[in-house]
Amino acid sequence: MLLLHRAVVLGLRQTCRFKSTPSRLCFQACSTNDSFQPQCPSLTFSGDNCNTRGWRIMGTLLGLGAVLAYHDHRCRAAQESPRIYTREEVKSHRSPETRIWVTLGSEVFDVTEFVDLHPGGSSKLMLAAGGPLEPFWALYAIHNQSHVREILAQYKIGELSPEDKVPSTLETSDPYADDPVRHPALKVNSQRPFNAEPPPELLTENYITPNPIFFTRNHLPVPNLDPVTYRLRIVGPRGQSLSLSLDDLYQFPKHEITVTLQCAGNRRSEMSQLKEVRGLEWSIGAISTARWAGARLCDVLAKAGHQFCETEAHVCFEGLDSDPTGTAYGASIPLSRAMDPEAEVLLAYEMNGQPLPRDHGFPVRVVVPGVVGARHVKWLGKVSVEPEESYSHWQRRDYKGFSPSVDWDTVDFDSAPSIQELPVQSAITEPKDGEMVESGEVTVKGYAWSGGGRAVIRVDVSLDGGLTWQVAELDREEQRPRKAWAWRLWQLQAPVPAGKKELNIVCKAVDDSYNVQPDTVAPIWNLRGVLSNAWHRVHVRVAP
Repeated sequence: MLLLHRAVVLGLRQTCRFKSTPSRLCFQACSTNDSFQPQCPSLTFSGDNCNTRGWRIMGTLLGLGAVLAYHDHRCRAAQESPRIYTREEVKSHRSPETRIWVTLGSEVFDVTEFVDLHPGGSSKLMLAAGGPLEPFWALYAIHNQSHVREILAQYKIGELSPEDKVPSTLETSDPYADDPVRHPALKVNSQRPFNAEPPPELLTENYITPNPIFFTRNHLPVPNLDPVTYRLRIVGPRGQSLSLSLDDLYQFPKHEITVTLQCAGNRRSEMSQLKEVRGLEWSIGAISTARWAGARLCDVLAKAGHQFCETEAHVCFEGLDSDPTGTAYGASIPLSRAMDPEAEVLLAYEMNGQPLPRDHGFPVRVVVPGVVGARHVKWLGKVSVEPEESYSHWQRRDYKGFSPSVDWDTVDFDSAPSIQELPVQSAITEPKDGEMVESGEVTVKGYAWSGGGRAVIRVDVSLDGGLTWQVAELDREEQRPRKAWAWRLWQLQAPVPAGKKELNIVCKAVDDSYNVQPDTVAPIWNLRGVLSNAWHRVHVRVAP
């Protein structure tokens, strides 16, 4: 009877711990939280008529108690002695049909149900299918956070055999160990891969951004390429290829243009203040301007035998930066833009009169004036003309805009076009948010730019949150019609209204198509935090 009593009590305790979701059975049944005190119903029976019913209930509970006791035993046994797998067993689980397994350290995980939920796209997680996560987590340090490991822990199914030695490929050196030295003034948003922006106070000190503080956007480790052995492959229309050395590129007519590059995620931090987004927390500095020199892409494509065609086609670029599987960064632009001499697309080998720095694509990168920075492929290794745009993850599954109503459960990347030209943009670089300004007069400085070669024709500035406006003075740099590839720097000197203790400074730009920035972030918020171009706002205090 003592054994029966223990079974009944155990059964009731487990029953009281059950949740409605079957998949959490093991978690609830194996709970060791002694602070949880379930309130179980009484088992008192009275009267002859209740005897039969009472014993039936008792029998049912005895059976349930025995089942749950056995389940509890199984769970505890599983915790004490995890199932052991070999690396060969893990390797055989690489598809939804066989289940998708991965390892991290000595642990084995079945991530089949998580693949479609992976924030970086299912294709990225599938690269690690049947093998270790370490080579990929070494590339993307964002994974080394506690909440990521907590998510992964839910999918653990066992451990690797202690006799199964770690493959030598996991003992390789840090893939970022050979990255170049960076300027200490840069504000770092991620170290691995390296992404950083100049501080606002340096960003608009000069019309041309000095190379050391030009914003850096890397997706993978920086390759260290030998300019002597470097070759650029240009695939011709009939399958033949040109293999161009740096000296070969120097033989094409040299073309120079001043171009502003802006990351699609510039000012993302303002969107994340409204609602969480996924991506680097760029402030206003993911934009910079340089004088670029190189061969025009249209000249090089023509040399390879390509011509402008009426049918839709795309020029695909592939970089020489890659992950451990050999997957390289890639992007594409329409052939019509690439073949248009007026679009001035470059295969650039100089930046501000010097060879490209390593962080910015040495020895050759693409420069696509008026187009989002994601298409300016660095460390260029291959150019081809294809009937469809690049199949790269960064072309098909990133750098696209969506409605504020779209979330990660409903997003369909195939439904939206890839970002090419960017919308009109402006930001305040001086004074900084929270700064103390002198009473009397305030000087406000900033930048403005619009994609597609559209010139900025006006910047409006308000000191009272948008109630009243003043027109800023634009710099005198040339803005060619439909070829305004570079930003306008601007400034406003205005009296501080008497008695004001604080100023809510706002700016907005207007381009020559009369596009203007939206007043708030809410209508343009999107799950990736791209295309953030609402009025820029800075709140400052006025010195007494």
